[in-house]
Amino acid sequence: MPKPIVLIAEELSPATVDALGDEFEIRSVNGADREKLLPALAEANAVLIRSATKMDKEAIYAAPNLKVIARAGVGLDNVDTPAATEHGVMVVNAPTSNVVSAAELAVAHILSLSRNIADAHHSMKQGEWKRSKYTGVELYEKTIGIVGLGRIGTLVANRLAGFDVKLIGFDPYVTQTRAEQIGVELVELDELMKRSDYITIHIPKTAETTGMISDEQFAMAKSNLMIVNCSRGGIIDEDALYTALKNNTIAGAGLDVYNSEPPEGSKLLELDNILLTPHLGASTGEAQEKAGISVARSVRLALAGDLVPDAVNVAGGLIDASVKPGIPLAEKLGQLLAGIAHASMTAVEVEIRGDIAEHDVTVLKLAALKGIFQNLVTDQVSYVNAPLIAEARGVDVKLTTDTQSEEYRNVTILRATLGDGSTVSVAGTVTGPKLHQKIVKINGYDVEVPMDENLVVMVYDDRPGIVAVYGSAFADADVNIAAMQIARKSEGGKALSVVTVDSPISASILDKIQAKIKADYIRSITIQES
Repeated sequence: MPKPIVLIAEELSPATVDALGDEFEIRSVNGADREKLLPALAEANAVLIRSATKMDKEAIYAAPNLKVIARAGVGLDNVDTPAATEHGVMVVNAPTSNVVSAAELAVAHILSLSRNIADAHHSMKQGEWKRSKYTGVELYEKTIGIVGLGRIGTLVANRLAGFDVKLIGFDPYVTQTRAEQIGVELVELDELMKRSDYITIHIPKTAETTGMISDEQFAMAKSNLMIVNCSRGGIIDEDALYTALKNNTIAGAGLDVYNSEPPEGSKLLELDNILLTPHLGASTGEAQEKAGISVARSVRLALAGDLVPDAVNVAGGLIDASVKPGIPLAEKLGQLLAGIAHASMTAVEVEIRGDIAEHDVTVLKLAALKGIFQNLVTDQVSYVNAPLIAEARGVDVKLTTDTQSEEYRNVTILRATLGDGSTVSVAGTVTGPKLHQKIVKINGYDVEVPMDENLVVMVYDDRPGIVAVYGSAFADADVNIAAMQIARKSEGGKALSVVTVDSPISASILDKIQAKIKADYIRSITIQES
């Protein structure tokens, strides 16, 4: 019997090949060379890549025997995951391979800033001896604010605790109990900005987190504040950071990530009180070796037909055909649920109603959890690790089914209990021969709007003229409304508006609308395709 063919498309650590073992025929190709890659894929059962090989639809469909694409790293920007799923190809990566390296780099930035190590080193190289110029500060008894208490943020907290510091944290999706377990006092972002001597960022970049630390936040900070971002570029407004550093509003900053990389022409390069590194978060020999070994093991499991812990999609052949259309819907509903939640979740219920409930719909629960956590944690979220993330965050998860559905043939309902005791809920369905995804209920309000990329959800007292107010605000901001629906439970009570727009809405516009219509809440939610 011939051995399965594993194609290695980029240079990987020798440990990767060792981890594969001798059960496979190993072939190599330069994945960046399309003319060589495409023919080499024709017989491949698995392909191992890093960042240079583009596994797009053309490459995937050039590989009729392909079972798994393995990315030896965290990112999947170079893999067309929807095309792979459609073709029944599993996609795996190494989501935890760099977490230690990333956490250690953040700590290294903090220490280097504290003791002026980079500048002092450069001075020594110039033949200078300026001890007094590079007098630093101790971490001892300082207050360190951690923005984001996911896996990397938790590792940073663990490592900094040894310096006898006071740890405070901001993460709206982490419970007080979880924060206490890792020795962090949970606070709001404004309080963290005011109290911290150091701040380190460990959150994903989303529409809500982009520019979340800007002029307003820096104005609250201590003059001795040093801020570090080794997470995602753009979470700190770079223009605001430049101004704060230039005017000595804060003392220093360390960046490993940027709005655009490399940051050519950035004004930050002109400053002396900033430490800059070229996106080194995963650039350690250990991280790269871990990534290679991790994906090699995943390839072995995938080709053996076993459960793959780091799979980021679901192989098509394992799920009933009637259930498949519900997978992207459930994932998007999860994103919507997370978007309207105003506090951390303590429990999530996934209810599936209709004829698809006759089949195994466990994958819909996994998809919903993936959607919920997709923009809430820095970790790569997969169908397999999503329940583990929920467990780590103290979130109880329940799946219920009912073959009866009164209004729609099939409906997926997500409910969440929040830390303050309140609940939020969303529901959706897939309709028609073209499998259109629709939102049919939000927090008990009946709606029927398409599941679009950019959504605005608002609740306010039902009264005349509200639509004109927010419609005018959108028009003034050159934001086009694609669809809209207003729902209410009773005349003169609360009304809920769901608006789909062609582009994301900035926080400043939402704040203006909320003030004008006196909304109970208003949320802008960007739904991402998996």
